[in-house]
Amino acid sequence: MVDSSISSENKITYFQAITGIEDLDLCRDILDTHGWDLELAISSFTSQSDPISAVQTNPNSDAIHAREQPASSSSSSAAAAAPSDASHTGLVWKLITLPFSVVSGSFGLVSSAVGLGFWAAGGVLSLSLALLGLGPRAQGASSPLVPLSASAQEAVDFLAQLERDCPAAAASRPNFVAEGFMEALQRARREFKMLFVYLHSPDHLDTPAFCEGTLCSEAVAAFVNENFVAWGGSIRASEGFKMSNSLKASRFPFCAVVTQATNQRIALLQQIEGPRSPEQMLEILQRVVEESAPTLVAARLEAEERRNAIRLREEQDAAYRAALEADQARERQRREEQERLEREAAEAERKRKEEEEALERAAREAAEKEAALARMRQEKAMLLGAEPEKGPDVTQVLVRFPTGERKERRFHSSAPIQSIYDYVDSLDFLKVERYNLVSNFPRVVYGPEKRSFSLKEAGLHPQASLFVEVDS
Repeated sequence: MVDSSISSENKITYFQAITGIEDLDLCRDILDTHGWDLELAISSFTSQSDPISAVQTNPNSDAIHAREQPASSSSSSAAAAAPSDASHTGLVWKLITLPFSVVSGSFGLVSSAVGLGFWAAGGVLSLSLALLGLGPRAQGASSPLVPLSASAQEAVDFLAQLERDCPAAAASRPNFVAEGFMEALQRARREFKMLFVYLHSPDHLDTPAFCEGTLCSEAVAAFVNENFVAWGGSIRASEGFKMSNSLKASRFPFCAVVTQATNQRIALLQQIEGPRSPEQMLEILQRVVEESAPTLVAARLEAEERRNAIRLREEQDAAYRAALEADQARERQRREEQERLEREAAEAERKRKEEEEALERAAREAAEKEAALARMRQEKAMLLGAEPEKGPDVTQVLVRFPTGERKERRFHSSAPIQSIYDYVDSLDFLKVERYNLVSNFPRVVYGPEKRSFSLKEAGLHPQASLFVEVDS
């Protein structure tokens, strides 16, 4: 179900991606005709037995019915009349870009090749409609036991229409496959052939003469059947119409030779627009076959080499498995013994590593603690600043440590008792963090509550003797 919150512009882009129609005005008119119901418009377009008439509600779409642009076909005519005028010595691939985007919310242009992604989306939708009984059916035809896909049904309808429009096709014609374009392309790839594409425009003035005199002539039909996989479609049907847009057919009758490229893309090897005589058609197709022969032969040989390599590898694998099965019992016993020994060794190694890690962790913690103390001492020393000179406002302080060592320093009388603690901390004499400075006569403990007092306020000026008392 399509979200009703999709904007009109996104619906047009989505509709373009599914149908392959480039004309924005035409897409807008089709959506407007269906009340901007995206699912209804796509379903109507895909299941229409006559897509051309369905989209001709726009007056600008008349060109879709039978596009005649003689000027744009001059390059193809020149190629048919003088096939040797190309500067390339090998097969020239003409790569085309389709005006569609992958229908997944991200609309990026696909360049340098004919993209086929919308056939996958359109094919799923067409198949779903066919399974629901909404797809196109041949008039008067009985339903087969296994229903055909929409694209295969269109191919069957095209063959019937070709024989109706061209009586000679009943006796002699290319063996057009009764399947969709993608299936025909895969068939050509499997058979190491190129795909011959014919787009049938039933209402074009040159179509009857071309079908009778050229396409269904014995020489052309035999040559196509021998060297190509042939696929045809009517531009009035959905897939033929999409192919017409993709290959940008500007003049009818229209034929093309394509081959599969990578990532669901096709490469256009030859495009033949407008009427051609059997001789001209044979000359063009012969040149394409000659130029592509080395590539096809190389691909065929490469595939044969791959098959031979796979077969050889399978034989070697079978021999290896037979030898392996004979040794499995001994190998299993040896492996179990080895695993037991490895488990014991791994357990011993684990214990050893745990002990080493514990020692390393303890050493690392001690080093970190020592480094922290060193940083603290350095910071305390920096906070103290330079020792003042003797004077009336300078207090002389003697500090005695539990080890018996003594240290003496001068402080400003206005300095807080905390500065004496900072001085003690800056020395590398104590390995403890909790201690107090105490005076003996009288005994006074200068604990945390008195550290903010100045030396003068605490009665330590002009001189004082303190000792370090470690907290137990």
